Amino acid sequence: MSVTDDKPAIKRPSGFWSYANPVKFLGFSERILPALWVLSAACLALGLVWGFFFTPDDFRQGSTVKIIYLHVPSALMAINAWFMMLVASLIWIVRRHHVSALAARAAAPVGVVMTLIALVTGAIWGQPMWGTWWAWDPRLTSFLILFLFYLGYIALWEAIEDPDTAADLTAVLCLVGTVFAVLSRYAVNFWNQGLHQGASLSLDKEENVADVFYFPLLVCIAGFVLLFFALVLYRTGTEIRLRRTRALLARQGRQ
Repeated sequence: MSVTDDKPAIKRPSGFWSYANPVKFLGFSERILPALWVLSAACLALGLVWGFFFTPDDFRQGSTVKIIYLHVPSALMAINAWFMMLVASLIWIVRRHHVSALAARAAAPVGVVMTLIALVTGAIWGQPMWGTWWAWDPRLTSFLILFLFYLGYIALWEAIEDPDTAADLTAVLCLVGTVFAVLSRYAVNFWNQGLHQGASLSLDKEENVADVFYFPLLVCIAGFVLLFFALVLYRTGTEIRLRRTRALLARQGRQ
């Protein structure tokens, strides 16, 4: 007489949600990271060399126009890094996937560096163009506040020992900080006043920079995007391994 198991089979997540499994996420990141490192380095090298050495000076801005190859991609990634953290935080709140919370945590230091690069390069460009290193322009001010939110987000993770509580509170902070991420992106549209120029890239061809600057800029943006994903995947893997190590040490300490 055979005995059958009447227990229902455990339904495992499939597709995108299957990568919430830390083991599968680590396997995926280890496979894709080498290609991301190579592609990001190639795009950055090509875009920066092309932009800085093989494009002419602008008839108004002179050689300072070439700062866009660092400023525009870093500013773009500073804002979109926060939006990526927002999505990961919402996934954590709704589905309680630890990998998403760790991905948000991993993205924050990358985002803060991108924001700092954007602020510094903007100041370098602004001094000869505006005659000052800093102006309380709507976009600049909202970008500075976004930078402070990044620092607060990182500090909050470090200040709370319980990882789930830290993930909950930082997710709330991320929701609040999204207001300033949106302001940083659309401040020029919200306020007609301000020194900051309009977008360098636009669906309207007349608002775009000239083609001689446009194409190397696109290559630089691609390099920054690929570098961002490579760094976030690498740092998320590191966070997963650190959490495993702490769990093992805690288990050994109880034995």
